[in-house]
Amino acid sequence: MKRSFAGKTDTGLVRSVNQDSYYIDSDGRFFIVADGMGGHAGGQEASRIATQAIQSYLLEHWEGPEDSPLLLEKAFLIANQAILTDQLDHPERADMGTTAVVLMFRDEGRPWCANIGDSRLYRLHGSRLEQITEDQTWVAQAVKRKALTPDQARTHPWRHVLSQCLGRDDLREIDILPVEVQPGDRLLLCSDGLTEELSDPLIASPLKSIRACEGAANALIQAAKEKGGRDNITVVIVTIDLK
Repeated sequence: MKRSFAGKTDTGLVRSVNQDSYYIDSDGRFFIVADGMGGHAGGQEASRIATQAIQSYLLEHWEGPEDSPLLLEKAFLIANQAILTDQLDHPERADMGTTAVVLMFRDEGRPWCANIGDSRLYRLHGSRLEQITEDQTWVAQAVKRKALTPDQARTHPWRHVLSQCLGRDDLREIDILPVEVQPGDRLLLCSDGLTEELSDPLIASPLKSIRACEGAANALIQAAKEKGGRDNITVVIVTIDLK
């Protein structure tokens, strides 16, 4: 399954520091986006530590016996422990944490994704954009219980309150699921700096109209900044080539 891909991150127009991190495997085997929190130094470090730990674990154990879901789970647990260890060494960063979303191609073209927090994976199939991951936030849980409507959730003051993140002793559940893709599909990993500014139709537009991954990534970043750019913005785009 041949793929083309590109990624971009931007500090945005309000923040002075970029607390997002991302990684693209040079062979296009896996992709990571992380969005840190916990003060300037803390958020930067948390996302950097998580991205590096996940990357290192996947590379080291890529040819190992674990199936893909277990490989991803272990990578996230290693990243969580790495952040906890850094918190002990640096008490000033004790409240830091990070989201993480990973897309991985390992099993004969069948990708898997893992997610914690509210960074997202989307799939564009034809003209339809679908959110694959489920946000691990208070408002997402409220929508699921029908206590809030999706429109209410989009502007709710608690929409940024995560139910889980990396960097916590009580880490419980990492969402891991297979992703169905077909030739011509596009996959988007992003931090909430994109989704806070752009609705799904505005996200879909450059994904549909701009063929080059790098061009589409640049267009998404620019569109988010034109809508306010209030947070750091990170996007990684993966296209499943037709041939």
